[in-house]
Amino acid sequence: MTPQTHPDTPNDALAPIHHERVTLANGTTLQMRVCRPPVASDDGVGSAANTTANAPPDTPTTKLLMFVHGFPEAAFVWDGLMAHFAQPANGGYTCIAPNLRGFGDSDSPNNIDAYKPKYLVDDLACLIAHYSHGPLAALVAHDWGGAVAWNLAATRPELMQRLFIINAPHPTTFLRDLRSSPAQQAASAYMNYLVREDAELRLSANDFAKLWPLFNDTQGQAPAWLTETVKQQYREVWSKGLTGGCNYYRASPLRPALAPTDAINTLVIPDALTHVNVPTTVLWGLQDRALLPGLLQGLDQHVTKLKLQTITNASHWLVHEQPRLVIENLQRLLAH
Repeated sequence: MTPQTHPDTPNDALAPIHHERVTLANGTTLQMRVCRPPVASDDGVGSAANTTANAPPDTPTTKLLMFVHGFPEAAFVWDGLMAHFAQPANGGYTCIAPNLRGFGDSDSPNNIDAYKPKYLVDDLACLIAHYSHGPLAALVAHDWGGAVAWNLAATRPELMQRLFIINAPHPTTFLRDLRSSPAQQAASAYMNYLVREDAELRLSANDFAKLWPLFNDTQGQAPAWLTETVKQQYREVWSKGLTGGCNYYRASPLRPALAPTDAINTLVIPDALTHVNVPTTVLWGLQDRALLPGLLQGLDQHVTKLKLQTITNASHWLVHEQPRLVIENLQRLLAH
């Protein structure tokens, strides 16, 4: 497929985004966005145009960054960051971003159980094995991607050197606040809408009229970054189907209880499955309407090597709002 260049990438950077379909060792096929560093040609000039010739797509690397999206997004949201970090001056990393199972052109199993954490974690572990000769330089994740990343970091720490989380709650603090915080329960009430049998039909009606407001700012206005071009990128993903994305919520017990018998009331998450020892940076926009700052309280008890940075004038959609800030913080993590 013809490579795409992110509009924020300087013309001389030549860091195109390539599309690949990868069938993993577990049988799952994922649609990938991949950005490889330019390699020197015979005349010594680096060019991404000859990258695929000198470094075939199936050639594993020792310098890999993986970016994992959330709901209702897709891999394209990481294009700017991937183009930046693929440049030799910024590390020359091979950067990969999957459309997670259930999103876009990736496999979308019909069975809700196929979206339980163990299968999502296994997808990421298999991706790392496919693209890398060793551990990731960093796993970068947001929202639902962050939920999977917390699990992978806790249970398979040997697969990454660093973890970079953007507005994605640690499962232990999320469980705590979904049980005990009325404010977080109210903020997460939308989850019980997304598990309805007709959720995807309602979300897709009238040009996805119920999805666009998720991006609104605190005044209820559409943000400046949500241009018609970006909206079309979302439409292209959402038009492939929303059932997979809703199945993430259907498969998880982590949502506000509606009845005493709901699974969240008795759920126990062993510390061994959630304690993270890899160096971790958490970047958190404090204007997130769905994930409140209380989720950060006690986080250092579950993450041994934690750097937490909160951003007052940012929301859940920090990658869109302040990509330069995200890049700067990821660069600092990679430098250590």
